[in-house]
Order: sequence, then C-alpha cells, then structure tokens
Amino acid sequence: MASGADSDQLLVEANGYTRTLILNRPKQLNALSSAMIKELLRCFTTYEKDDGAKLLIMKGKGRAFCSGGDVTECIQSIHNEGWKWVADDFFRNQYLLYYKSATCIKPQVSLLTGIVMGGGAGISLHGSFRVATDKTVFAMPEAALGLFPDAGASYFLSRLPGFYGEYVALVGARLDGAEMLMCGLATHFVQSNKLLLLEESLKNVDTSNTLAVCRIIDQFSEQPSLKENSSLNRLEIINKCFSHRTVEEIISTLEQVASNLADEWVAVTIQSLKKASPTSLKISLRSIREGRTQTVEECLRREYRMLCHVVRSDFSRDFFEGCRAILVDKDQNPKWMPPRLDQVHDEAVEQYFSRIDDPQWEDLNLPTRRSYRRNIESSL
Repeated sequence: MASGADSDQLLVEANGYTRTLILNRPKQLNALSSAMIKELLRCFTTYEKDDGAKLLIMKGKGRAFCSGGDVTECIQSIHNEGWKWVADDFFRNQYLLYYKSATCIKPQVSLLTGIVMGGGAGISLHGSFRVATDKTVFAMPEAALGLFPDAGASYFLSRLPGFYGEYVALVGARLDGAEMLMCGLATHFVQSNKLLLLEESLKNVDTSNTLAVCRIIDQFSEQPSLKENSSLNRLEIINKCFSHRTVEEIISTLEQVASNLADEWVAVTIQSLKKASPTSLKISLRSIREGRTQTVEECLRREYRMLCHVVRSDFSRDFFEGCRAILVDKDQNPKWMPPRLDQVHDEAVEQYFSRIDDPQWEDLNLPTRRSYRRNIESSL
C-alpha cells in the first residue's frame, strides 16, 4: 500500500480468491488522487499474475462510487509542476489503469452505487461486470467544465444505441441505474439493499470463469422500469438531432423540434448545450465519432493526446476557466474563449488530435494486449 497520509485512500480486502478494492475518500466523493491511481494500478498488475486472486470487486465508500479524477489536485500540480509532469505522472498512470481494466484477464465486478462520473467511469465501465443500482447517478459532464469526456468514453459511449452516446457526451446527461442498464453501460441492475448479499456471494467465488460470476450476479439482479421522463424514451428525437455532422446542426435541429413539441426535456437539452464550452462540444463530438471505429487502445491513445493539448492551453483555456467557475469560485458563469461555436474553426479542432510538437513529449505507449472486456449489449 501507499505510505504516509495516502495509505488509507484505497482499502484492500482479501476473502479467499476474491480481492475487494474500496475507494476511500468519501468526503471527496472518492475522486481519484495520484496516490489512488498508482495503488490501483499496482493492484491490477499484481492480481493479474497472482493465482490466488481470481475475482476483483471494486466499490466506493460513502455516497459515491467515484466522482472522477481529482481535478483540484490536477490543477494545482499543473501550476506547481507544469503540464509535462502532470501528463507523465497523473494522466499517463490514469490511462494505463483504464487499459489494464479493459484488458484484465481476471473478471472485475464494479458496484456502481452512488455517483459515477469521469474517471469513475474509466475504472469501471471497461471491466467485465458493471452493476448499477437504484441509487446510481452516472454522467460525463466534462463539456460543461471545458474538457471532453475522456477515460475511454469515446470507446464506450460511441457503442451505445443509435446516437445516444453523442447525446450523453455533449449534454452531460445524468443517467440513473435503470438507464445505464437499458442503454448497455451497466451489465446488471441490483437493488442497493441487496448489494451486501451480492458481495458475500462473490467473496465465495473460486473461479475466474466469467459465466460463473455472471450466474451469481444474475441471482440478485432484476429488470427495472424506465421513468416516464427518461431520455431513452426520446431516442427517436435523439437519433434525429444528434446524428448531424456538426454541433451547430444538432442545436438547430433540436430548436426545430422544440418549436413543434412542448417537451421540457428538449428545452433543457438545448440549454445544456448552449451553456457548455463551444470548444469542448466540438472536440467531444469528433472524439465520439472517431471512437466508433477504433479499439479501446486507439481511443485511449487519442484521448491522451487531446488531454495534453487541453492542459497546454494550445487553443483555449476553457478547462481552467471552467474549473474556476464551477469548482473554485462556484459562480457557475464561465467565460468561454472563443465564446461562440462559429468561432471554433475546424483547424483549431484538428490540432487537438495531432501529435504535440515538443521533443520532450511522448505519445501514450500501451502494450498490445487482448481485450477480455464483454461487449456492451443494449437491452433496447
């Protein structure tokens, strides 16, 4: 385990052949610190080679599974150490962790009760089993923060039904546990009051056979109903609007729908898009579109490039402005630059996907590994 004050940020329990990793920063909604990421990475690497570990369980302490990467720590480190140090230490380890999860030869069961956002999705949704509950709240709200949905989101969101992934990415839509199951982000839905019983059953597992693990989870799972106001009940509208090539066309089509349909959901969707960073919206849309035809490895490599460009402020400082407005000053009034979609030109978007022109910078080097991840299968 990590030493000193960081030693209790990740708790590890061993029960027979099962290892339970518990994210333990409840006051920070289990946001991933640099120390947690390194320790999780060490655990994944160790257990993969350990014949005595056959199943990994991941969960969070308190009311969140994981709210994402610790943005405050990241911003502080950029100011104190510089973007290159953050890219090499914080981001590189994060992305290697996501890749380890996606390609781990041992089944991983993530218990997604509470908040699941950003990096929290990255350490769970690439794994074998994703168990949502009646208390799950999932979102990728990065576009509203001046960033873009990363952590491999361009892989798992681009594989959702129709153009639902574009909707979730651009709007930062919040999904409950039933919606996660129905769109395919979750593999199972279990009532939160049954989670402890599920855990106890999983701790008796003595195999790495995914079908055997699946049968255990199936015993506790159920098929929930969608709420009437669920976005999945608007999939026809989403496909019509979010299938367009540009963000401008998406918003324009939504406004046409709004003029003919009195639906608060449409109005809220338009409002969310207009509040987000124009730069973030454009690079997010392209990222999801590219992810449709890429492997998880290719998606992570590309997203790492994009993230390094964002923290370098190559074209825009929206990430730092979004953090100021939403996380620090909390005035909820970020001043995006450029402030309008039509000012974010194709050339600017293109550079987020290019190599960084710096002799000391390196692309993300991921070892070629077979993916053991179950394909996302939608119930729709």
